[in-house]
Amino acid sequence: MILTLDVGTSRTKAALWAPGGLVDVASVPLTTRHPSPDRAEQDPSHWWRSVVDACAALESRTPGRLAAVTAVGCTGARQTFGLFDAAGTPTGPGIVWSDGRASPAAGGDGRAPGTTWVLSTLDWVAAHRADELARCRWILAPRDVVAWRLTGSVATDPTLASLTGSYGPDGTVSGTVAGPVADRLPPVVPSDRVTGGTDPRVAGDLGLPAGVPVVIGAGDRQCEVLGTGATPLRPMVSWGTTANVSRPVEGRPDPAPPGLVATRSALGGWQLEGGLSAAGSLLSWLGRLSGRSATELAALAAASPPGAHGVTAVPWLGGARAPWWQPGVGAAFVGLSGSHGPADLARAVFEAVALDVQRCLEAMAPTGRRGSGGTGPGPTGLGLAGGGAATPVWGEVLTGTTGLSARIRRSGEAASTGAALLASGAVGEPWDLEDLDPVVGELVPDPTVVGRYGDLRAGADRVARALVGAVPSGPR
Repeated sequence: MILTLDVGTSRTKAALWAPGGLVDVASVPLTTRHPSPDRAEQDPSHWWRSVVDACAALESRTPGRLAAVTAVGCTGARQTFGLFDAAGTPTGPGIVWSDGRASPAAGGDGRAPGTTWVLSTLDWVAAHRADELARCRWILAPRDVVAWRLTGSVATDPTLASLTGSYGPDGTVSGTVAGPVADRLPPVVPSDRVTGGTDPRVAGDLGLPAGVPVVIGAGDRQCEVLGTGATPLRPMVSWGTTANVSRPVEGRPDPAPPGLVATRSALGGWQLEGGLSAAGSLLSWLGRLSGRSATELAALAAASPPGAHGVTAVPWLGGARAPWWQPGVGAAFVGLSGSHGPADLARAVFEAVALDVQRCLEAMAPTGRRGSGGTGPGPTGLGLAGGGAATPVWGEVLTGTTGLSARIRRSGEAASTGAALLASGAVGEPWDLEDLDPVVGELVPDPTVVGRYGDLRAGADRVARALVGAVPSGPR
């Protein structure tokens, strides 16, 4: 049995897997603080505590079963990082990927700054929190912290390294990074590498056997690509705290198409990505205002027709990311009247996210020609990941907007599935995706809905471009 640990942005998940599929999963919430509008921070000590709590929840349901674990696979959110001293104690707050204090704007050619955010933010830390940087030994992502606590070995993997701006394509620290930052970056090892065995003391706290192999794993999006079985013709689309579109490509796109980033994939290749600024987080924000849960809002959204009775949203909570990359632009609802209610606003949220997904897909393979970096023709279908995969209205809106069918797999835990696949291969007993998490459904676009969204696209594009043009680029 394999235990996977996924330290996300809003939740940490511990999942137990057998070769035939998911055995059980438990999750623990993580809290993000916003001390000012452009800040997003977490308590780094909670990253490990959340793992302990999630494992305890699994163990409480069936005492003793974690003692049967034969390998641990790790994954988690990318670009979020914290500063830690040699003993593993944080020297300051963790900075979440959505933080905007030092967000670089896109270049004049519209290319995404997604691989330079961490380095820009570390420059801000060096300038404004030099004492925290001076006291730290390691700069680590949440997943890296968990692997360190489990084994005592410090490392990261190419998928996380490729999104920091601090490493070259070969995994070595870039020559452009110098001084205290360069000295505090972790070494890079392959995503399917065993970095050590579980420390006896830590293993006892979690209910695991001592010495169980721990596999460093890959970032959550790369694991979702593995867990959905994504291909160049069937990209992965994830709905979670935010949304992401990831498409495996044959070689490194250099340069990446405007609005997208190229990152290392879990097994040594490359993928093109469009990382949006908000998805589930925007629905949760609307829920806090309306006094409804995200689940209730999703049900209400299904009752509003395509076009949300004339409401158009832009989902840029925390700044416009892919494919726009204008951090100074915020979310908005346009076309509101006294007759609109939570159902229409919720529907508009799903539609706005789906439209940015469609824009990213178009950037990956422009119609009528090969995309930049040899990205090839457009997709013929999608693979769904994230919590939204099981939400009917998201499937309806996404397939209607893109005109593409979308596959759903049994577990609904694509990132954890990918982590389990990496772990099984690393210990010499590779599992098969179709046995571990088979496809259980395929959503087919409704031609009437496709036509309706086609009619609405031009108006939505005008709203988005007007907002982008009305706000100067750069951090707020």
